[in-house]
Amino acid sequence: MRLKSGACFPGSAGGYPPTPPQTRTSAIPAYAGPGIGGKSHLGVALAYEACQRGHSVLFTTAVDALNNLTAAQAAQRLKFELKKYLSPEVLLVDELGYLPLDKPGADLIFQIISQRYERGSTIITTNKAYKHWTGIFNNDAGVTSAILDRVLHGAETVVIEGKSFRMKDQIDPPN
Repeated sequence: MRLKSGACFPGSAGGYPPTPPQTRTSAIPAYAGPGIGGKSHLGVALAYEACQRGHSVLFTTAVDALNNLTAAQAAQRLKFELKKYLSPEVLLVDELGYLPLDKPGADLIFQIISQRYERGSTIITTNKAYKHWTGIFNNDAGVTSAILDRVLHGAETVVIEGKSFRMKDQIDPPN
C-alpha cells in the first residue's frame, strides 16, 4: 500500500487508521519511507487504537530496546528483560534502521522478532527498504533473511511518499 505524506488510511474516518492488526497472528505492518514524516505517527495511531480496544501495547524505539536488552544481558537478566518485549499483544518498534546495529544488536532484534512471530502483532517503522536491511543488521545476510522471513509473512507494508511533514513550512528553493 502506498500513501502520500499526510494522507489518511483509505476507508478511515476522522484520520484514524483502520482496525489495528489482529493479535496472536503473524501480521507485522511495517511503514517504510525515506526521511519523510508520518511513519511513527501511523504506528502510534495503530497502537493507540489497539490500546483503546483493550489490547496490551508497548512502544519502544529500536535503540531503546537494544540499550535495555544489552544492559540486561550484561547483568545476566536478558531472559527477564526480553519478556517485556514479548508479552504485549502489540509491540511498536520505532525507527529501525536509523542507526546500524552491531552483531550483538542484530542478534537481540532477531530474538524479539523470532519469539514474537505468530504470538503477537509487531509494528515496525523504518526508513529503509527491505532490500537494504542487510546494512541494518551488520551485513549479516543470514540474520537479515531470518528476520525478513518472519516480518514479511502475513505483513502489510505501507510505503509513505511525499515531502517531510517536519519540513512542510520550509520555503522550497527556487529552480
